[in-house]
Amino acid sequence: MNKPRITTPPWCPFCGQKVGRATDAIERKMHEFKVGRCQCGAVYSCDPTGHNIGSAIVETLVLACDNNWDFAWDLLPEDDYLTGRVEDYDEMTHQVVNTRNIDGRPVRGVLYFVRLHTAITEISKRVREKKTAQAAQLNIGSEQNPVAMEPLLDPKRKRNKASKQDVKRYAYLGDIDSLVALSLDDKKTLRLLQRLLYEPDEQQRYRIARVIGQVTSRVASREPGQVAELVHRLFEACSDSAATPWGMVETLGEVIAGRPDIFGAFTRHLLNYMGDSSTQSQVIWALSKIARVRPDLIRETPFYNLFHFMSHPDPAMRGQVARLLGRIKATEVASQLAALTDDMAELSIWEDAECVQYTVSDLAREAVARIQEGEVQ
Repeated sequence: MNKPRITTPPWCPFCGQKVGRATDAIERKMHEFKVGRCQCGAVYSCDPTGHNIGSAIVETLVLACDNNWDFAWDLLPEDDYLTGRVEDYDEMTHQVVNTRNIDGRPVRGVLYFVRLHTAITEISKRVREKKTAQAAQLNIGSEQNPVAMEPLLDPKRKRNKASKQDVKRYAYLGDIDSLVALSLDDKKTLRLLQRLLYEPDEQQRYRIARVIGQVTSRVASREPGQVAELVHRLFEACSDSAATPWGMVETLGEVIAGRPDIFGAFTRHLLNYMGDSSTQSQVIWALSKIARVRPDLIRETPFYNLFHFMSHPDPAMRGQVARLLGRIKATEVASQLAALTDDMAELSIWEDAECVQYTVSDLAREAVARIQEGEVQ
């Protein structure tokens, strides 16, 4: 006799209350799980396959620690937090199914729960408040743009289809409004924009990267999911050893800088491409772009690994690293930056899709001035 199927709403293993459907977090990450919170203070993530136990538990613990990775790694299970899980969970129906099967469709999902002990929760709260205060102090004077919600479109409107010709024409004309509207109508638009980066003309690549950044910053206010998919595709392209990542790193810098509140967690992954000389300059440029609006995001990365590039033989690297360290007010290297103020080697940097000429001395002096200004404050 077949086992009768019984379905029940998922519950919190700590308090027994029913929990809501997990949703995408506001801040997107490289490895993403849908997450939720219980009224008792527990947080949970959903693994619809049940095959990513380790990653899901780590993400849930970090979420419980207010996305503070360093703090999360210092905690011990049982001593500092409790874990629990609800198995046989079906994400589509938001039910726990005892037969692990619905009409021939396997049900293998798991909800992973983490609840910090009360004392640890208080410490995490104080650490978060301290980091927030430090970030606010560091971000004083940064060029943060106000975030505006994209107007809600009529759901009964006739949706337009994206074509290669239309996307290319709008991009080359800089028609951001048309590209935003087209992206909200057809998710293929961002993929077609990404293809335009395969352009031998460096200036054109920077212009397309800027256009993509402007488009995604507005699209993300309504549909951050499709922008997150673009970011993942860009990282995959950068990691492909069989292809040249033309414009990809620069575009990542533009996208993250456009909406650091959503995509700021991706910043640290840019440092993965500093080991390849062909992408080092682009990574520094992208980090500087982000530091222009959110220097605290760079401060949260192991940026000290960039210090030795101040003596790089290429003046473009010396100058751009100096500019980056100045934007994050790196007092740790103030003396080394001061030594670069006599370096009159010239370099070119793309600023808002325009090529601007500098000397290493110019950028070093600007960096020293920023650091001294921060010390005075």
